[in-house]
Amino acid sequence: MLTSLKAMVATAKEDIATNGGAPVPLDVRTVAVMLVTCVLLTLFYYWGRPGFFQSQFDAPLSALLNLENSEYRGLLRYGYWAIASLVIRVAIPLAMIVWWFRESPRDYGFRLWEPGHGLIYALMYVVMLPVLIGASFFTSFQNKYPFYELAGDSVVQFVLFQSAYGIQFLSLEAFFRGFLIFALFKRFGYYSVVIMTIPYCMIHFAKPMPETLGAIVAGLLLGYLAIKSKSFLPGALLHFGVGFTMDLACIAQRAL
Repeated sequence: MLTSLKAMVATAKEDIATNGGAPVPLDVRTVAVMLVTCVLLTLFYYWGRPGFFQSQFDAPLSALLNLENSEYRGLLRYGYWAIASLVIRVAIPLAMIVWWFRESPRDYGFRLWEPGHGLIYALMYVVMLPVLIGASFFTSFQNKYPFYELAGDSVVQFVLFQSAYGIQFLSLEAFFRGFLIFALFKRFGYYSVVIMTIPYCMIHFAKPMPETLGAIVAGLLLGYLAIKSKSFLPGALLHFGVGFTMDLACIAQRAL
């Protein structure tokens, strides 16, 4: 058994050294990026979402802040969502870029976009607008959006929720169309867009099926444009604009 184990370890070492005979050798940094991505996606899924806050922290924090009977109590979980998004999807990747890779965040999309690219994203929003309005007629979308059930009760509720929602979109784009895609682009070129789109599609699994399928197209398109514009920021603005519009349209449909 010991001999077999040693042989297995030796074979594994050879496979790693030769990358199974593939023309491109294994790259420690690229492997690290992929593994860290898996860990961060897991952390966010289990600990970063509003449901986790509600089950673990809502009651004690509401009591501490004297918000137990407040109409704004439900916003706490979305504030937590925004903070968790910033920590897991922005702060940790930035720490890797600066202190491990010793590179500039600008090389990972943390910069303003190239001149002229803003118009492309604006046109994309215009194209999406009738699609969003059309989708808002479906019950599946009306039942899903806005996530915060009291967002349509008042302007204050809506604005506070959208503030957290916007931070979440910024963090999401910073992670997928910033850290992940630019880190992988250094090794895979435009294949990085396809690689990034796989986990991006998967985070939509709890949403209506048309939206999940649409995330494949959005991931490919926004990924390519992020590389060309050298920034994830216009994608974040577009993504937030789409989410904001969907929320408004669904609230309006329920009011009719």
